[in-house]
Amino acid sequence: MTSFLLHMRPIFFGTVLGIGGLANGWRVASRLWGAPVLIGEALAVLAFGLWLLWSVLYALKWRFHPAAAREEIRHPAQGLIAALAPVSTLIAAIAIGPHVPLLGWGLFIAGAAGVALYAAWSVGGLWQGGRAPQEVTPILYLPTVGGGLVAGIASATFGQPALGWMFFGMGVFSWLSMESVFLTRLFQHGLPATARASLGMELAPPAVACVAYLSLAPGPADRAALALFGYGCFLALVMLRLVPWLRQQPFGPGAWGYTFGVASLPLAALKLVEQGAGAPVTQMALALFVAGNAIIGWIALRSLVGVIGFFRRRPG
Repeated sequence: MTSFLLHMRPIFFGTVLGIGGLANGWRVASRLWGAPVLIGEALAVLAFGLWLLWSVLYALKWRFHPAAAREEIRHPAQGLIAALAPVSTLIAAIAIGPHVPLLGWGLFIAGAAGVALYAAWSVGGLWQGGRAPQEVTPILYLPTVGGGLVAGIASATFGQPALGWMFFGMGVFSWLSMESVFLTRLFQHGLPATARASLGMELAPPAVACVAYLSLAPGPADRAALALFGYGCFLALVMLRLVPWLRQQPFGPGAWGYTFGVASLPLAALKLVEQGAGAPVTQMALALFVAGNAIIGWIALRSLVGVIGFFRRRPG
């Protein structure tokens, strides 16, 4: 019976980041344009429910199949995907906080502590060297860049701006130091088809950094925020140019690696408009919001079809 748990993988926590990011976008859209509040809150509850489901299944996997779980996190190229567990805990905290504040606070504390500890553990391993070029992918961003920036957003949400700026520094400076390492690998060796979904994590840092910056500096949008947003838009154009190349990788759970960046770029645009940015961001915000919803909706639908097919193929 517990053999089913072997199919539970840390990448599943990526669904929480995508759906939760979309929920935050709808929350801002409801304030900015009067979009239905119910949509954003329904997505937030869904994100929390997915986080709870994956957390229970992942804990059970560690309980009944510890060797398989340890092998996953020790994988030189894919192991750091486990950082999605504490990062998604922060997204779950933001999602559920307005409805159950005490639970939101508890998840925020647990997620922030988890991000800090896991980032220190993972970077300590990276500093010891021994990593082959083919093991250098944007997945390396997750513990420090993804964790730090999302922790910055969550800290602002829960009224802890000083802590948020500390996490923001961890995320931004880690991103700047690691970006050149990854791009050097990409220029020299490329990515095999099986690893190309990880490029979705290349899109996320500038967009998430923009959201974190605007959350921590709630005054009028300034040039730093626009610069981060601009780089995110540039990377989105690069990703569009690469669509035929990216589609050479068969669809799978890794596709959710695209969704946090896809959700965060329109969220950044919406927050820029909310905080006073003018043209051309005001003209771009709606188009990005519609595109983000369409892309994540398509990935969710494909995933649902895949899940149904998986259970139909399972023996009685």
